[in-house]
Amino acid sequence: MIACYCRCSTSKQKTDSQEAEIKKWIAANGYDEKQIEWYIDHESGKTLKRPEFERLQADIFNGKIKTVVCWKLDRLSRRLKDGVTLLADWCERGIKVVVITQMIELNGAVGRMIAAVMLGLAEIELEYRQERQQAGIEVAKKKGVYTGRKKGTYKAKPERAQELRSRGLKIEEIATALGTSKRTVLRYLKA
Repeated sequence: MIACYCRCSTSKQKTDSQEAEIKKWIAANGYDEKQIEWYIDHESGKTLKRPEFERLQADIFNGKIKTVVCWKLDRLSRRLKDGVTLLADWCERGIKVVVITQMIELNGAVGRMIAAVMLGLAEIELEYRQERQQAGIEVAKKKGVYTGRKKGTYKAKPERAQELRSRGLKIEEIATALGTSKRTVLRYLKA
């Protein structure tokens, strides 16, 4: 089986363009739709604790998947350490990883080296974006324009925290998955 993995950071975003590019690649390479299994997440790439990604990992572990196709490498992970560890594990299991927009196949020493560089760049981009956002917030605060999040709104969905807790995840794991602090997770679980 071939796994097609798509990810966007929030439920408000769509993976349509990723799916279209992957479908184009599938057709160009003559694969049958019956060979394809789709995994689509609407979660941050900062963590590997994503529902569909965890299902993909389980299918790889069980030998169901032999090839993983994704749109860009940063769809798998935005963290260098997580991404390199993940790809090293997959390569040891004989998994072929195809990144269609960057036109690379990762299944050897050179592929792993290229992946490490690309994942490093993805992590740098994430940090730069956060720095630019923080700088913009500081300027807006000085101008009196930025007031922060309105009272009664949430950074993440409290229901999602409760769902993850019911699956047996620890507070720290839930905080990472939601991109919140442990204190916020505890507040969500009490709600």
